[in-house]
Amino acid sequence: MNSSEDSIPTPPPVPTPPSAADIAAVRDQLGRPPRGLRSVAHRCPCGNPDVVETQPRLEDGTPFPTLYYLTCPRAASAIGTLEADGVMKRMTARLAEDEELAAAYRAAHEDYIARRDAIEVLQGFPSAGGMPDRVKCLHVLAGHSLAVGPGVNPLGDETLGLLPDWWAKGPCVTVTPEEVAEEAGAAAGAPAGPTSDATPEETA
Repeated sequence: MNSSEDSIPTPPPVPTPPSAADIAAVRDQLGRPPRGLRSVAHRCPCGNPDVVETQPRLEDGTPFPTLYYLTCPRAASAIGTLEADGVMKRMTARLAEDEELAAAYRAAHEDYIARRDAIEVLQGFPSAGGMPDRVKCLHVLAGHSLAVGPGVNPLGDETLGLLPDWWAKGPCVTVTPEEVAEEAGAAAGAPAGPTSDATPEETA
């Protein structure tokens, strides 16, 4: 468990375009090709992406309101343990009792929508993760906090403070030069080599 906010990885000043190695890493993390990938919103101390920013609307037109998508399987697993332990239910109960917390969480909701709307407005869609009045997904809240930094989403910050240092054992995935070449070839619109096959994309 993190002993202080200083141990929580901080976000880059701005999201960075994904390199071929980044795309290959995210593909390995998710076990499938990512869709709607806009940028790396946060990078783990190991060097791999652990949060990506996605398009509000996927390539096939499907709305995708989750702007910040947590990709690291180690972080996701640790957050899943928190959810199984009832952390979401306790957080939701506190929102009904603590006006200051509820106001800060609503502000986080408004921040999330504003950042998504700056890319494309999804009319009628909520933010994500249960905001502004419930907690439905700690992965979303943690992803928001990692992407924008501490002090914006109070329950995302709190979630990160409850996690172990998921990067301590080194990278969760290690991409090969062949994987990087394949992604670079796909980005250029050409196969990476004579034996390369196109891989159908799945949901982000």
